[in-house]
Amino acid sequence: MKFLLFLGTVRESSPPKPVRLGSRVSKACLLCLQSHFSEHEFEIIDALDYPNDAVFKPHFAYTQHNAPTKLNNLADKIKSADGYIMISPEYNHSMSPALADLLNHFGSSLFSYKPSAIVSYSAGQWGGVRAAINMRTFLSELGCLPVSSMIHVPKAQDVFNELGEFATDDDQTSWFNYFSRSFNQLIWWAEAAKIQAECKNPHNMIASFKTNPAQRNAPKTTTN
Repeated sequence: MKFLLFLGTVRESSPPKPVRLGSRVSKACLLCLQSHFSEHEFEIIDALDYPNDAVFKPHFAYTQHNAPTKLNNLADKIKSADGYIMISPEYNHSMSPALADLLNHFGSSLFSYKPSAIVSYSAGQWGGVRAAINMRTFLSELGCLPVSSMIHVPKAQDVFNELGEFATDDDQTSWFNYFSRSFNQLIWWAEAAKIQAECKNPHNMIASFKTNPAQRNAPKTTTN
């Protein structure tokens, strides 16, 4: 199966040191996934590689075959993936604006009926836990429901080096065991969703809302 790791920060450095904490966290997650779940494919999608344009225009707002190549390519990757890992710092007790901006470029039909896992981090002691709670609502609305187990990394600058590696083998074992609780849940649900989708295509059973926001409305009640 294929999984995308979305790194949701466009900072090139983070306090208290001139390092990019999110990059360290995403690399550590990738190392864990490649060593424990090597039968699957994993790719990091870095928000820093997708410029935040002054005028927001989502992928689905372009006419057919007229969207920017980068957005088209990412849309194809999202559609073909079996699950997602969302990695975010905390901004004002909420998820990263950069991650929200990137994900909002795409309709929920690309993400729907596939699971996600939440990874949050911080330079302080809380590990971005409040952002993670906020992300559960956001990802549920996208249709890629998050698994119950989440990953929180406090003081990330002390946990990983710039390559996402740990100071000792014991540290790596402890952290990888912690990571794997969430990743095992993610992969279990992804396998189940993939098998069920092959038996019954959910997009044929439940139509996506693509033409008018009013499609989401409850029906009007006839009154006398």
